[in-house]
Amino acid sequence: MKDSKSIIKLIMKLWVVVSLICLPIKAQEANYDESKVGTYTLPDALTTLNGQEVINKKQWEKVRRPEILKLFQDNEYGIIPNAKIKTSYRVLEEGEDALDGKAIRRQVEITFNGNGLTRKMLVLLYIPKGVKKCPVFVSPNFQGNATTTTDPAVIESQFSVFERAHQTSRWSYDRIISSGYAVATFHYYDVYFDQDDKINDTIYPLFGINSNSDLQDNTGKSIAAWAWGCSRVLDYLLTLKYIDKKRAIVLGHSRLGKAALWCGAQDQRFAMVISNDSGCSGAALSRRNYGETVAKINHDFPWWFCNKYQSYSQDVSSLPMDQHELLALIAPRLVYVASAQDDQWADPRGEFLSLQEASKVYALYGLETLQGSSFPSVNEPLWKGNCGYHMRTGIHDVTDYDWQSYIEFANKHLIP
Repeated sequence: MKDSKSIIKLIMKLWVVVSLICLPIKAQEANYDESKVGTYTLPDALTTLNGQEVINKKQWEKVRRPEILKLFQDNEYGIIPNAKIKTSYRVLEEGEDALDGKAIRRQVEITFNGNGLTRKMLVLLYIPKGVKKCPVFVSPNFQGNATTTTDPAVIESQFSVFERAHQTSRWSYDRIISSGYAVATFHYYDVYFDQDDKINDTIYPLFGINSNSDLQDNTGKSIAAWAWGCSRVLDYLLTLKYIDKKRAIVLGHSRLGKAALWCGAQDQRFAMVISNDSGCSGAALSRRNYGETVAKINHDFPWWFCNKYQSYSQDVSSLPMDQHELLALIAPRLVYVASAQDDQWADPRGEFLSLQEASKVYALYGLETLQGSSFPSVNEPLWKGNCGYHMRTGIHDVTDYDWQSYIEFANKHLIP
């Protein structure tokens, strides 16, 4: 049995390595010349489908916002099927002196029952000691809960193939806890395998979907599922007396940054939404021919978005919406978009331009916007109203600089 598990882990690691090796090859084929981006016209977030101009927040909330949300549901991220899912929580472990005595550690198993089947998610939660009610970061991880920390008490996630503490550099737990924030994470594989033809091993059979043939054109796939998982973690957190339900933050990196944005666009219980290097089909404008494109992402990762999204690969200009409108769905709540200087694949300028355009909607709420602002210099965050942006030095990653910026921005707006 041990040998069998070791073989599975080796195969999984090889798959990850091959994916990482292939990414630079794909990236080299992309356009990185601004003069070749081409001209494009963005859909107007403040014009309704029948051509009416949106001039106040009531129009936005009652008419335009629902229109845009449905466009993303039908054409890109898809919807999670409507089904009755029974959810229960079980505390597997709790420690009072975690992270050098600064935090309480709680590990919770969330069980989902539906369609006669069961799926489980393991959540790792750190809460700062001595705080009666604290804000909380909800952020899924790529390699398993135990890989995010050196804490020996953290239980290995069920599908993890990496060693404990393998990815600690991405998790600034000490800074988060010392700043008075709680943080909850879960392995994204608990919800949906990041591979093709794995639907049967995900949450989807709970909804009666067992294979690709069961999918409708607008049925969401992995991005929608990971976003759903973030909301289910928040469901649990809001049952705890020491979590402030008005100060929940969802954060994701790369493909999980796309999921965080989609989660925050739908789930208005999140007071702040953070995209870290989410790139194409995340924060970056789709109509820009720069770095990764819709055609590339649909070809390489067909299990991320709904089937309808494939139809726009060769004609992105026919998309009835663009990513600035995804960011606009978060208004008037806090939104933060972050890029990395050496991550041109994710199109940092396209991410900034998207946020800048989205900030027009924030003006309906009397908030300062990014209109007229220049693309900021490296390591010089630009914060206007409820919108934040930075491009740091470095590669496609999550760093302590990122966490520090997010916490400082949140402190400015969420801490009384």
